[in-house]
Amino acid sequence: MRAFPRVLFDEAHSESWTIRREVAETMNPGHPDDNSYARAADVLRRLGHTVTAHTEGPITPALLTGQDVFVIAHPSADRWERTTGLGSPVFPVEELDAIEEHVRGGGGLVVLAECEQEKYGSNLTDLLARFGVGVEHLTVQDPRNAHNGVAAWVLGAPAATEGENPLAGARRACFYRAGVLTAPEDATVLFSTSPTADPAGRPLAVAVRHGEGRVVVLADSDLFGDDSIGDYDHAALWGNLVTWAARIPAARTAATGETEARAAFSELKEAVEALRPLQAKDGSVERDHERAAELVAEIAGHVTRLAPRFPHDEAYLAAVVADLNRWAEQGLGVPDFLDSLNAFHPDTQRVDGLEHLVVFPMYTQNGTTFRYLEAVWIRTVWPEWLAELERTRYDNPLFVPIAFEDFTSGYDTNSAVLFPETVAVRETPPRFTWGGIFCDREAARFRAVSGAAASTLKLALPPDAARLVASQELAQDTFVLWDLIHDRTHSHGDLPFDPFMIKQRMPYWLYSLEELRCDLTAYGEAVKLEAEGVPHARYVQLAILFDRLFRFPITGERVRNYDGLGGQLLFAYLHRNDIVRWTDNRLSIDWTRVAGGVADLRAEVEKLYRDGIDRSKLAHWLAAHQLVATYVEPHPASVWARGVDALPVEGFPKAVVDAVLPDEFPLSMFYEALRRKLTDVIDSTKGIRA
Repeated sequence: MRAFPRVLFDEAHSESWTIRREVAETMNPGHPDDNSYARAADVLRRLGHTVTAHTEGPITPALLTGQDVFVIAHPSADRWERTTGLGSPVFPVEELDAIEEHVRGGGGLVVLAECEQEKYGSNLTDLLARFGVGVEHLTVQDPRNAHNGVAAWVLGAPAATEGENPLAGARRACFYRAGVLTAPEDATVLFSTSPTADPAGRPLAVAVRHGEGRVVVLADSDLFGDDSIGDYDHAALWGNLVTWAARIPAARTAATGETEARAAFSELKEAVEALRPLQAKDGSVERDHERAAELVAEIAGHVTRLAPRFPHDEAYLAAVVADLNRWAEQGLGVPDFLDSLNAFHPDTQRVDGLEHLVVFPMYTQNGTTFRYLEAVWIRTVWPEWLAELERTRYDNPLFVPIAFEDFTSGYDTNSAVLFPETVAVRETPPRFTWGGIFCDREAARFRAVSGAAASTLKLALPPDAARLVASQELAQDTFVLWDLIHDRTHSHGDLPFDPFMIKQRMPYWLYSLEELRCDLTAYGEAVKLEAEGVPHARYVQLAILFDRLFRFPITGERVRNYDGLGGQLLFAYLHRNDIVRWTDNRLSIDWTRVAGGVADLRAEVEKLYRDGIDRSKLAHWLAAHQLVATYVEPHPASVWARGVDALPVEGFPKAVVDAVLPDEFPLSMFYEALRRKLTDVIDSTKGIRA
């Protein structure tokens, strides 16, 4: 769970709050809710955060090095509050230095102050001054905007935010006996007092950037206590603020200490690249057979030298060498690597971090149609939490999520899969037993395009969405869960036709609906998993939404672009229902309604499938066209849009399929403009490395 924040809650400076319920019961036996942040800690844990308490000893750089967020909740002298009774509410200067250095270096800090702050005997004001924030010694009164008619329980006025939006889904908050804050000009004011308050229009919560890190300060600490976190949007606000403040994890670095293996693979790559110009489209050698034979022998030698690095693939790599030698002995005609393909079974070795050397003559989907010899060094991505979900809920024995370590130029393309059916063999095996998906490349593409789209469209990202776009590690783990469910869905549900239908002759919008159906199902499953406390599930929803809305419609040619059309349909449906809005040259999303909108579209698609079992093929194709056309405008010249009477009578299915326009559902003006603005970003993701 390295991709999720590690939160350290200070309890060593006489704080008024503790995340340990049993300690709160000791502090305040009559009403422990008044001193407990146990529910707040649970909210974070359900989001995937690791939450611990610091109960003794000084705050040092070493202590904070392993933490992404440090929380200080209202230190106080015992005469004013019931406290943890541990340490002094005054932080020595060296601790203030350590906290400031933690933030400057990229860490997060959340500070919860109080009304009449100066009386509590702490030096929070000294700490906050280092970030340009102050706490005024007063208690806000606002009888007109109060909770339960208590003038001191003021309802905060949420701010309009740009860029990242810590208030997404959390715009209602009550501050119980709050002071007010002062903040630097570049701070983001999150909540203020209302115009009727005394004092009016003053900050109650602010967010500040300092160096590489972030600070959140609130003028009240009660709103996240056990008896208040269920009020208004407090739980969502708490999760947003801590996630916003958290350090973004650094990208995974390549393993060290393998210089010899890396050098050997580089030599293997050089030989493979030298062979490439000598090969024809079917993989055979069409020129300079003598040089090609030398290169094939060299490649076999490199595989033999690398084989000890991959002992779990001993039988497979021996078969590769045998296939290479036989290819050369038989004159370097069309290659046949069936024996080595049958020996390669990454599906039986799904171990997180396990690496494979893969050498096959193959084409790369979304890459090249030539069956060149390729060499790929891959790493399996199979964390235990994912393995448990596959074992207990989403059985998918063929699914193998992988990441690149290195590759030859066939993968310096848009290809993000490693499929056995692309390998050159003498005969097609009766069944394929695995399929590899490069989650690192998919994650990197998603991050590049989503980030650029959000910036271009001025979309205010919630903190979790911003973290997903910023963190390669989090995005990779998100994609493996999405892909696990999506891939499995192709064989589950109401299926009136073969879902794996790419080679069948039928209108391309049926492919669109099948891929979209699988994504809508994955979204719905992620909603369930989120409710059950699976932390990656929320990110799956965001990834599906952003990839479908932003990347898919504007990626690739417009000729039968079925993934693009699925994205267009989702956007049009959400826009038609006012869940996604484009106004004032700014895109906005009603985050509270997205899940419902996705579920409603899924219901329409599933009804189409369910009803399709009772229809003829042509009637089903027409019904599918009508569903898409309800939301995405067909081409004005479309024959299909004019209905069954306009379609050819003879020559089914070829004639009616040929009547489909290459771009039956063109891009809207919105997407045409977005594509122009993001063309360079899309192009830059070809062959992208994590």
